[in-house]
Amino acid sequence: MIELLVPNDDILNQNQFLADEVRYNLIHRICESEESTCLKTSDKNMVFAQSSGHKAWLWMSQQITDNHKLTYIEELLRYLKGTTLSGVCGDAETVEKFANAYAQRRHAAQVHTHMVMESYFCPKYKKPSGVEGMIRQSIPEDVQLVAQFLAGFSEEALGSFIDPVSQISVAEKTIGTGNLYLWIVNNMPVSMANIAHRSPRHARINAVYTPPNLRKKGFASGMVSELCSILENEHLVPMLYADLKNSVSNQVYKNIGFKEAGKITDITFE
Repeated sequence: MIELLVPNDDILNQNQFLADEVRYNLIHRICESEESTCLKTSDKNMVFAQSSGHKAWLWMSQQITDNHKLTYIEELLRYLKGTTLSGVCGDAETVEKFANAYAQRRHAAQVHTHMVMESYFCPKYKKPSGVEGMIRQSIPEDVQLVAQFLAGFSEEALGSFIDPVSQISVAEKTIGTGNLYLWIVNNMPVSMANIAHRSPRHARINAVYTPPNLRKKGFASGMVSELCSILENEHLVPMLYADLKNSVSNQVYKNIGFKEAGKITDITFE
């Protein structure tokens, strides 16, 4: 039976979910939003979470065999009848089954894999040696530069030009959280990273960006390792997602001490 999943729901603290918690950490954030659609099965073997305007995340317990996954998916799709989704993220086999079933019901829906990400967690970080600079919390006066960094970050993710002016409001909001940090060399910001969210056991890092002309100097490594230090003092385990196409950033995280926790496949519906 499909039921509503409420904030701080005990299913997110059960052993079945905890076994996959790093990989599905974003579900914690989605479930905090009042505008999200968050569902679970009464047997606590499946979670569906979607925030308004974004792709859904679908988790199924490792206890569910492949033969039974379609049974859960069909029940979920009956519950979601009439709902239009832009895509779904999760374990490749699970979301591919969901995507195919969704496309059959929608007839015109086109399905393709947008991205495959690796999820990482850092049980013990390693501070890189010989990196020039120091970390600093961002301040309102950094808004123009942060907007430029955010535009550069988005351009690389989307493959198209992003006007930095369009990122001003995002920059202001992100700086306002107090969780966006810059790496400073000779009084100049050269890299950024953000603590995007804190869940009960982990903290998710995102928006790690260094302009192309300033790369290969260890700035991102220094930045992320310092964020790991901050989170260690908060007794939280750092985690993040990285596009597998970007082999450089994946290696940077591994060098700092991040461990692989499982892949997430991002599927788009058109």
